[in-house]
Amino acid sequence: MKAIVRDVYGPADVLELREVGKPSIGDEEVLIEVRAAGVDPGVWIFMTGLPMAVRLAAGLRRPRVAVLGRAVAGVVVAVGAGVTRLRAGDEVYGTCQSGSFAQYATARQHRVAPKPANLTFEQAAAVPISAVTALQSIRDARVQPGQRVLIIGAAGGVGSFAVQLVTVYGASATGVCGPSKIELVRSLGAEDVIDYTRHEIDRGGARYDIVVDTAGNRPLPLLRRATTRRGTIALVGGGHATGRLLGGFQRQMAAPLLSLSGSQRVLGVTARERYEDLEELTTLIEAGSVTPVIDRSYALADAPAAMRYLAQGHPAGKIVVTV
Repeated sequence: MKAIVRDVYGPADVLELREVGKPSIGDEEVLIEVRAAGVDPGVWIFMTGLPMAVRLAAGLRRPRVAVLGRAVAGVVVAVGAGVTRLRAGDEVYGTCQSGSFAQYATARQHRVAPKPANLTFEQAAAVPISAVTALQSIRDARVQPGQRVLIIGAAGGVGSFAVQLVTVYGASATGVCGPSKIELVRSLGAEDVIDYTRHEIDRGGARYDIVVDTAGNRPLPLLRRATTRRGTIALVGGGHATGRLLGGFQRQMAAPLLSLSGSQRVLGVTARERYEDLEELTTLIEAGSVTPVIDRSYALADAPAAMRYLAQGHPAGKIVVTV
């Protein structure tokens, strides 16, 4: 099969389109014929091996899994002996084990779910990482009807889903983005938008019950100033922050200790891959309450270009690779 692989960590230049063997499945896994794969900061982290801490999971000197990619949408072509939830022919989406930038990928059955009927495979590939992260952020932050929620990075992959989910939960969303994306963020349901090139998030003082920082580059004192005295600050992601060893993940790891130093709750959000969350999102997507936003789509052979575009920062929604 054709796949985008790399033998070493590095920039997009290390990626190659090669012929590799089709992966085999275990008892609890399914084999998926890939139709589309999601591109997100996590893919960039596993490509570059930075911050260095990620290599504890991905391989110290070189990547353990040569094929790049995690989020996947496609058709099940084979199932392991212990698989009970899925069967050959099912259209599914989720996260994979063997790399999604390929014609075939393996996935554990508890990390995939039936694809929303009203989405294309391209749209579905945008959901498994970014939308699940947004859902868990909103849920872990305990968003309640009537609350005011600030979403930093509201036009990005996680942020574009978070704005919609805040509205679904009955709260008021304020998005933070650049001037070219203000109308997009408003169209997703934000009642107010802050242009970060003109105003900082603490304009007008502490106004928000919950602040969701998906960009990872705002100092904690600034986040605190924008949050009410008993509010919650949710720190999401960390791939764009500086720091060669831990990158932005150091803020998430320190979140429990940061909560002890004031009246505000500081929450470090690390997405958990579960089919139950995908099923919840499927219900919302099929009801029309949540819709993926696709910035650009690339063919499999052009995956290196997709990664270079991601590295430029600030896509409007999601980037996907079609197979």
